Amino acid sequence: MNVRRSAAVLATVVTVMAATPAVAAGPSPSPSTAIPAGLYGTADPTYDGVWRQSLALLAQNAVGVEPAEQAVTWLLGQQCADGAFAAFRADPARACDAKVMVDTNSTAAAVQALANDSRGDSAVTKAVTWLKSVQNPDGGWGYSPGGASDANSTSVVIGALADAGVTVPNLRKDGKSPYDALAKLALPCDGGADEGAFAYQPDKKGRLAANADATAAAVLGLHGESLTGSPQDDADPPASCEKHGTDPFRVADNGAAWLAHAMAKTGHLTTALPGAKPQPDYGNTADAIVALSSLGLHDEAAKPLHWLETHSKSWAAQSGPAAYAQLVFVATTAKGADVHDFGGQNLVTLLNATGPAPKGIDEPQTAGPTGKAASDDNGGSSNVAWTVGGILLLAAIVGAVLIARSRKHGRRQ
Repeated sequence: MNVRRSAAVLATVVTVMAATPAVAAGPSPSPSTAIPAGLYGTADPTYDGVWRQSLALLAQNAVGVEPAEQAVTWLLGQQCADGAFAAFRADPARACDAKVMVDTNSTAAAVQALANDSRGDSAVTKAVTWLKSVQNPDGGWGYSPGGASDANSTSVVIGALADAGVTVPNLRKDGKSPYDALAKLALPCDGGADEGAFAYQPDKKGRLAANADATAAAVLGLHGESLTGSPQDDADPPASCEKHGTDPFRVADNGAAWLAHAMAKTGHLTTALPGAKPQPDYGNTADAIVALSSLGLHDEAAKPLHWLETHSKSWAAQSGPAAYAQLVFVATTAKGADVHDFGGQNLVTLLNATGPAPKGIDEPQTAGPTGKAASDDNGGSSNVAWTVGGILLLAAIVGAVLIARSRKHGRRQ
């Protein structure tokens, strides 16, 4: 399961139910939708097909592996005529209509995956045009076209546009840039415990609540980084929260300082669904490490990196290609990490084994570790199962509500 998608579905559920993202279905032993040839992973792709495919291709590109033609062709075939992508289209030969729920996250992830692949030039151009067309007046983007801006969606779109060669600070709507939208979602430097963190969205009263996933995303977004991040030389540790004005890098530094503090004691972030005990949050911890490492904060990332190397084996194995991709992003940005020996596992081999063999790799990939296996906490499997069940239930609620709304009001193609 990819945590960025679960965070968005939780936020969507709260918003929809209160007013009446990305959505991820966890691994399913019996997918209700057939797995298409060319798609990475074996879980039901209904809510995350394009997302996990895009992350898999991004991770392969990050380690110099050329994705299989079949995998790229599948992703290209998911695009609608107007340039947008939905989470998954079971029948890509059928033209998109108002019932196809396209979204900014799937579209932006696909742009990032295709931006450095000549096979996707035309698709990237169309997708960028669509993303620009749905920018909100505050400068940001929501998960759905026209939806309220949120930190995750705005950040992933920034990364996509930057990868496609767009000068993001100059992309303005009603005078507002994407960086303005993110700055509005940063908690102020007022001495509070969560100062400097980012909220996913304001609540109904306009209040901001710290969100680790949103914070990691915003730190990357404010630096114009894609989901992969980028390795940097060592940098000075972030100072305490400082009022930032209009400086996006200062806003990002405040967020990075909050992430470092949040992981300093245990080495990881936590998450909890209503009624359940907090559990280690593997995906958000991975995202936070990428964010810190992409700012050169390797000392702050060292303890979380060690924790993730030691504890992520079961999570990644059960969660599939998006999880392996997130670990690849960690291993290619964090100082001292090795993508071919990450806690005793070869992440490249494991990722490649979840889909069609990349170009130049003729033999079937082996899913096992290449060295001594890392130890894994006993809660890994139960945590995944617990999270999957909750997300599947929430996804079903969201799907029913959104389909009903789309039938009533119509939806952008």
